[in-house]
Amino acid sequence: MASGDRLAERGPAEVGVRVEVDAPVDAVFGAATAWERQSDWIPLTRVRVVRGDGRSVGSVIDAFTGIGRIGFLDTMEIIRWDPPHRVDVVHRGRVVRGPGSFVFTELSDRRAVMAWQEWLHLPLGRLGRLAWPLVRAAAAAGLGRSLRSFARAVERQNGQERSSGDERGR
Repeated sequence: MASGDRLAERGPAEVGVRVEVDAPVDAVFGAATAWERQSDWIPLTRVRVVRGDGRSVGSVIDAFTGIGRIGFLDTMEIIRWDPPHRVDVVHRGRVVRGPGSFVFTELSDRRAVMAWQEWLHLPLGRLGRLAWPLVRAAAAAGLGRSLRSFARAVERQNGQERSSGDERGR
């Protein structure tokens, strides 16, 4: 990240969601940062690591949301990697621009919270500022649905692993 990077500074458009997951914080962190798998729980989105390993500062992830060629590309650079507690990114696309954080909090050895927060710089000037309240509501609703889907998937996987582990121990 370059010094004085304006995009790394919090923008005025804030949106955030959180979800509790019946799984250990390590499992929640691992599932959330398996970037290509985000396509399984974020509708109409394809995610891929385009630079680095996706598990270190400086790695770059592209997320295309849309149908066919109609949509937008969200390019994110990892600027903080602190497993299993936090990942900070800077969105560098044309539409989605600004910092974001994924924060993971352990509630117990089998339960965690994932919080997804964005502080975006709005595109389209005055029009973007006027449209933000509607866009924010839609973004929060969509992110919320995606995180609930993510939680169910992690819980299913974690439950299956516990079940198979329990059966192996018999």
